[in-house]
This record gives sequence, C-alpha cells and structure tokens, in this order.
Amino acid sequence: MIKGLSKLEVITLFAEDLAATKAFYTDVFGLEVVYENEDSAVIKFDNLMLNVLTVANAPELVTPTAVAGADTGPRALFTLEVADANAVCAELERHGVALLNGPIDRPWGRRTAAFADPAGHVWEIAEVLHD
Repeated sequence: MIKGLSKLEVITLFAEDLAATKAFYTDVFGLEVVYENEDSAVIKFDNLMLNVLTVANAPELVTPTAVAGADTGPRALFTLEVADANAVCAELERHGVALLNGPIDRPWGRRTAAFADPAGHVWEIAEVLHD
C-alpha cells in the first residue's frame, strides 16, 4: 500500500464547450466557481473540486495517452448520494436535464438515476433505500 493516496482533492473533466459545461455545474448543481481562465473553470463541491478543462489543453495532462472523444461513450460514472431521488430527478428535469435512466430501485439498496453534463460526463444520483 502506498501511503498518502486517500484524499481525493480534484477531478478534472475535459470539455469541448467550457462555457456550457461550467454553466451546467453552476446552474443545475448550484456550485461556485473558485477559479477560472479562458481554458478552465474550477468548481467547488463540499468535499472536492471539479476542474473543467478545454479538450485543447487536455493532452498536456495525459501525454502520451490520447484524449478520448466525446462520442466514444462514458468512461466514468460519478455518484452523488441524495435524500430523495424522485425529488432530485424532478428538479433536474425543471433545469432541462434529460435523464439517461431512472429512477430505478437497484438490488444493492439504492434508487438511482443517471444524466450527463454537456460534455458527456455521466452522473448518477443515488438514494439509500431502507427496508
């Protein structure tokens, strides 16, 4: 085990349209931008930051690996725990966010629904179901 790898601080997402993706997180999630320039916007969650970076600037972070295109399909899923999945789904729809699926009661004890940001990153909300 390598010590010191237990605190997730920032997730960086690559986006073709920085303005639309930033607006998604500020308008739909109600989050604050704590830093931005012409190439990125850093958005603060309670427990971590999300760095939305233009695709043009992404290669320097992942070289020699190529940056995947938005049309290649999801490669990650980010899950947010919520108290009421149905209520959050209704609020997402009021903000013009189309659900990919759900709400669905899952066999692992969660009621989930998935949606994507304008850059194609997939998010899931999950309500803990009680017996």
